[in-house]
Amino acid sequence: MALVLDTGVLYAALDAADRDHAVCAELIEATEEQLVIPAAVLVELDYFVRKFASADVWLAFAEDVQAGAYAIYPLDPPTLLMAARTQAKYADLPLGLIDASVFAVCQTLGEPKVATLDRRHFGILRTEEGQPLEILPAIDV
Repeated sequence: MALVLDTGVLYAALDAADRDHAVCAELIEATEEQLVIPAAVLVELDYFVRKFASADVWLAFAEDVQAGAYAIYPLDPPTLLMAARTQAKYADLPLGLIDASVFAVCQTLGEPKVATLDRRHFGILRTEEGQPLEILPAIDV
């Protein structure tokens, strides 16, 4: 089993000043599952961390990745195609590549849940079986 992480949860866990820091950091620290980051998430995470936190926070995160705290799931051709098909299916959202790739990784791994703060998009998406993903952490919005 794995826990697929979206940008918002990762950013909040890394930035102690973020309003969702405590709940997101606890989710990541408490899980016993493999923490999986879709590769596309890294681009957005780098932008937010370096803009709103610091380069030191980004470096510490990269060191954690190197140490094996997180697995990076590649944006390979099948994942890209699955993400693009999801974007086409939900063209009225609009759904960007990052969120679509997070959803694609969840489907590929057979994960019924996702770690995200983006309930607007992920609350609408449905698996091929017509099921919604469980959205973690469970917070009031």
